[in-house]
Amino acid sequence: MKTKFIIPFLAITLLFSNSVSSNTLPNNDPEKDRVIVYVLKNILSRYHYVQKDLNDDFSEHVYTTFIDGLDPSKRYFTQEDLKEFSQYKYQIDNQLRESNIDFYKLVYNRFLEKMESGKANYRALLKQPFNYKKNEIIDIDYDKVPYAKNETELTDYWRKQLKLSILSNIEDADAQQNEKAKKDKNFKKKSFKELEVEARKKVLKNMNDLYMRIGELENSDWYSTFLNSVVSGFDPHTTYMSPNIKTRFDQEMSGKLEGIGARLQKKGIYTHIVELISGGPAWKQGELEADDIILKVAQGDEEPLDIVGMRLDDAIKFIKGKKGTEVRLTVKKKIDGSIKIIPIIRDVVELEETFVKSSIVEKDGKKYGVINLPRFYIDFNDLSRRDAAKDMEQEIERLKKENVEGLIVDLRDNGGGSLKTAIEIGGLFIKEGPIVQVKYRGEDPLVKNDTDSKIQWEGPLVVMVNEFSASASEIFAAAMQDYKRGVIIGGKQTYGKGTVQNVLPINRFYEQYPDDLGALKMTIQKFYRINGGSTQIEGVYSDISLPSRYSYMDFGERDLDGALPWDKVKQAKYTTTNTYSNFADVVYNSKQRVMNDEKFNKINEYAKWLKKNQDERVYSLNYETFKKESEAKVKEGEQYKDIFKFDSHLTFESPTYELSLFKKDTVLEEKRVAWHKNLQKDIYINEALNVLSELRMNNHQVALKN
Repeated sequence: MKTKFIIPFLAITLLFSNSVSSNTLPNNDPEKDRVIVYVLKNILSRYHYVQKDLNDDFSEHVYTTFIDGLDPSKRYFTQEDLKEFSQYKYQIDNQLRESNIDFYKLVYNRFLEKMESGKANYRALLKQPFNYKKNEIIDIDYDKVPYAKNETELTDYWRKQLKLSILSNIEDADAQQNEKAKKDKNFKKKSFKELEVEARKKVLKNMNDLYMRIGELENSDWYSTFLNSVVSGFDPHTTYMSPNIKTRFDQEMSGKLEGIGARLQKKGIYTHIVELISGGPAWKQGELEADDIILKVAQGDEEPLDIVGMRLDDAIKFIKGKKGTEVRLTVKKKIDGSIKIIPIIRDVVELEETFVKSSIVEKDGKKYGVINLPRFYIDFNDLSRRDAAKDMEQEIERLKKENVEGLIVDLRDNGGGSLKTAIEIGGLFIKEGPIVQVKYRGEDPLVKNDTDSKIQWEGPLVVMVNEFSASASEIFAAAMQDYKRGVIIGGKQTYGKGTVQNVLPINRFYEQYPDDLGALKMTIQKFYRINGGSTQIEGVYSDISLPSRYSYMDFGERDLDGALPWDKVKQAKYTTTNTYSNFADVVYNSKQRVMNDEKFNKINEYAKWLKKNQDERVYSLNYETFKKESEAKVKEGEQYKDIFKFDSHLTFESPTYELSLFKKDTVLEEKRVAWHKNLQKDIYINEALNVLSELRMNNHQVALKN
């Protein structure tokens, strides 16, 4: 296993990928920009959970955050630029009160100039080889690296970053040819000089591609960066969403969209089909394939529009459309290069990977169910459609018909979603009672109850979480833990996002403005466990903590600047279910197994090693030294190459209802087969099953109401 330790050179500007056209000023609308600032500051001051003064500290936050957002790796601005910018460092709060954006205009226009000089820099520097024998280093801890003093030093910053990228490419290419030479004695290896030329060409191409994507960004995209610098001064989860981003957000929450059902990607000037969504209109129509190129788009019988060279977001707008309408795509087929017109009737497309799915496994003669919930989804515009709670209830019912004797709910990597569905899903496992408490600014907490006395699942329950389980996931896991309804197993603690955001269309507060002003996702509440403690910062601590690669990494709510603090409120009235007769014993047994398990101990060592490498941010730019240091790290990493190789020797299968779907949908079947193979090799699922198989129920009702 070869582990990469260098931050990819291209990753540093991907902060700008939220939306995508030209970065020239004619698209700028000063009146619109001022209106958005005016409305935002009024909404935030009235309704945000935190009452915040617009003072010098706030001004400094906006100043620093915006400049960092534009230039995170300090390749554009110099200390001379910052000296000029600093006239506004403590004036932005005053400007915001007056809906003045002079600070933004100064920094943004300077940034456009520096982008052009940056393009000239990398193109000139990459024309000739660097001195790879020179003893010099680069520090990529850009939070600590100072800005270049002047343009001369800035050019040297560029030189070092490009050199690092080239060294990384040479190292990769050399390693690949060494592997080929081992397998083929006749393989002729390239010299360092040849590898260097190829690496320089590759870096140049990557930079050109990157600048082409950045060139597609327009003023409104950069202005969104500024607005988010402002709203993040209240807390990290308060964000401004441009109209495009708001549309994407709605799609993610609902798990559906209206269109042809294809994933698209921009490659150079062309729009490529990446994947057809199983069951979608394009998939049903049958002529469109992955890697086909869309050249033109026509609405029904209208004249086709050429989309070659068009930014991806704009192309998508023409391809998507209302259910029942026709789009005609002029496509260059991947298979033979022929040009073909493909008509497709648009429809509602459901994104299956965001929905609940389940599997059945037999262990020691007993059947168990595994339910994966990727997100707490809901369509607030159409509550009659499927949502996470309805789907979870239905999936449990199906598993009950399969006679499963225990249930795992897998919330790993589930970033949250709808609070409403989290409460309803919690109610599937208890009779009735509080699930979560929510609190507005300056008010007493409100207890949110499950009022449905029906229990959908009364049997043993294990809830799997990890460090990326957040928000609604933490509400559900915390409720199951507080009721002692289920065993929580996974990372030491979950993400720790204990705040509630509401999405407010800005036009609602400024109805006279004709254009779409976007939306504000704003923190309006904090939520608390029924035991009174907040999930903010702390998250949910697992009953059984399993080592993972993230065990020692810095991330989570606790590592976000400006995160709201942990606190507590009065405990809600509830009674633990006392569901299990051997809860403590099962937890103890699992901890002992994990402590004595060679695999888990090795994973823990690996996590410490990853943390050590994460903290090392200085690299030699002398090729021989760079190579030796890299080889030493690769050698260290060899001991962990099989770290996650595992086979439970268990067979995971789809529930009966899915088998009939496979006859019509082979893509779905392929996805399920791949998922089941992953479950078989998942050491964490295996330990969750061990725990589940040991749990013994007390003979009484699962849920009690105080």
